[in-house]
Amino acid sequence: MDPAQTPPATGSHLAYRATLAGAGTVAAVAVVFFVIGLADGSVSSFNMALWIVLLGGLGAILWAGFALRARGHARWAIAVLGIAAVPGLIGAFLMLLVLVTQPRWN
Repeated sequence: MDPAQTPPATGSHLAYRATLAGAGTVAAVAVVFFVIGLADGSVSSFNMALWIVLLGGLGAILWAGFALRARGHARWAIAVLGIAAVPGLIGAFLMLLVLVTQPRWN
Protein backbone atom coordinates (compact mmCIF):
# COMPACT_ATOMS: atom_id res chain seq x y z
CA MET A 1 0.00 0.00 0.00
CA ASP A 2 1.26 3.44 -0.91
CA PRO A 3 2.14 5.56 2.18
CA ALA A 4 0.12 8.43 0.70
CA GLN A 5 -2.98 6.22 0.72
CA THR A 6 -2.72 5.06 4.33
CA PRO A 7 -5.65 6.21 6.44
CA PRO A 8 -5.00 8.63 9.28
CA ALA A 9 -4.61 7.25 12.79
CA THR A 10 -7.90 6.74 14.54
CA GLY A 11 -8.68 7.42 18.17
CA SER A 12 -8.45 3.76 19.09
CA HIS A 13 -5.04 3.51 17.42
CA LEU A 14 -3.77 6.45 19.46
CA ALA A 15 -5.27 5.04 22.67
CA TYR A 16 -3.69 1.66 21.94
CA ARG A 17 -0.28 3.24 21.41
CA ALA A 18 -0.58 5.29 24.61
CA THR A 19 -1.61 2.33 26.77
CA LEU A 20 1.06 0.16 25.15
CA ALA A 21 3.70 2.79 25.96
CA GLY A 22 2.43 3.08 29.53
CA ALA A 23 2.33 -0.67 30.13
CA GLY A 24 5.74 -1.09 28.51
CA THR A 25 7.20 1.61 30.74
CA VAL A 26 5.75 -0.04 33.85
CA ALA A 27 7.20 -3.39 32.78
CA ALA A 28 10.59 -1.84 32.03
CA VAL A 29 10.70 -0.15 35.45
CA ALA A 30 9.83 -3.48 37.13
CA VAL A 31 12.62 -5.26 35.23
CA VAL A 32 15.12 -2.54 36.17
CA PHE A 33 14.19 -2.83 39.86
CA PHE A 34 14.46 -6.62 39.60
CA VAL A 35 17.96 -6.45 38.09
CA ILE A 36 19.08 -3.88 40.67
CA GLY A 37 17.65 -6.10 43.40
CA LEU A 38 19.57 -9.09 42.07
CA ALA A 39 22.76 -7.05 42.09
CA ASP A 40 22.42 -5.75 45.64
CA GLY A 41 20.99 -8.93 47.11
CA SER A 42 17.55 -7.62 48.06
CA VAL A 43 15.95 -10.09 45.61
CA SER A 44 16.60 -13.44 47.24
CA SER A 45 15.09 -16.88 47.31
CA PHE A 46 12.71 -15.62 50.01
CA ASN A 47 10.89 -13.22 47.66
CA MET A 48 11.81 -14.66 44.26
CA ALA A 49 8.32 -16.14 43.79
CA LEU A 50 6.75 -12.70 44.22
CA TRP A 51 9.06 -11.26 41.59
CA ILE A 52 8.35 -14.11 39.18
CA VAL A 53 4.58 -13.57 39.55
CA LEU A 54 4.94 -9.79 39.14
CA LEU A 55 7.14 -9.98 36.04
CA GLY A 56 5.11 -12.84 34.57
CA GLY A 57 1.89 -10.87 35.06
CA LEU A 58 3.32 -7.80 33.36
CA GLY A 59 4.62 -9.94 30.51
CA ALA A 60 1.20 -11.58 30.15
CA ILE A 61 -0.48 -8.16 30.00
CA LEU A 62 1.87 -7.01 27.24
CA TRP A 63 1.47 -10.27 25.33
CA ALA A 64 -2.34 -10.15 25.63
CA GLY A 65 -2.37 -6.56 24.38
CA PHE A 66 -0.33 -7.50 21.32
CA ALA A 67 -2.38 -10.62 20.64
CA LEU A 68 -5.75 -8.91 20.96
CA ARG A 69 -4.68 -6.03 18.72
CA ALA A 70 -3.35 -8.47 16.12
CA ARG A 71 -6.73 -10.23 16.06
CA GLY A 72 -8.57 -6.94 15.55
CA HIS A 73 -9.87 -6.45 19.10
CA ALA A 74 -8.42 -2.99 19.73
CA ARG A 75 -10.82 -2.06 22.53
CA TRP A 76 -10.06 -5.23 24.47
CA ALA A 77 -6.34 -4.68 23.93
CA ILE A 78 -6.63 -1.14 25.32
CA ALA A 79 -8.54 -2.45 28.34
CA VAL A 80 -5.96 -5.16 29.07
CA LEU A 81 -3.00 -2.81 28.65
CA GLY A 82 -4.78 -0.29 30.85
CA ILE A 83 -4.50 -2.73 33.76
CA ALA A 84 -0.81 -1.84 33.98
CA ALA A 85 -0.79 1.59 32.32
CA VAL A 86 -3.37 3.37 34.48
CA PRO A 87 -1.79 2.57 37.88
CA GLY A 88 1.61 3.48 36.40
CA LEU A 89 0.24 6.82 35.23
CA ILE A 90 -1.31 7.50 38.64
CA GLY A 91 1.97 6.60 40.38
CA ALA A 92 3.98 8.84 38.07
CA PHE A 93 1.53 11.70 38.68
CA LEU A 94 1.79 11.28 42.46
CA MET A 95 5.59 11.20 42.29
CA LEU A 96 5.58 14.37 40.18
CA LEU A 97 3.17 15.98 42.64
CA VAL A 98 5.47 15.19 45.58
CA LEU A 99 8.51 16.52 43.71
CA VAL A 100 6.76 19.75 42.72
CA THR A 101 4.97 20.54 46.01
CA GLN A 102 7.77 19.32 48.33
CA PRO A 103 5.46 18.56 51.27
CA ARG A 104 6.59 18.49 54.88
CA TRP A 105 6.31 14.94 56.22
CA ASN A 106 6.70 15.71 59.94
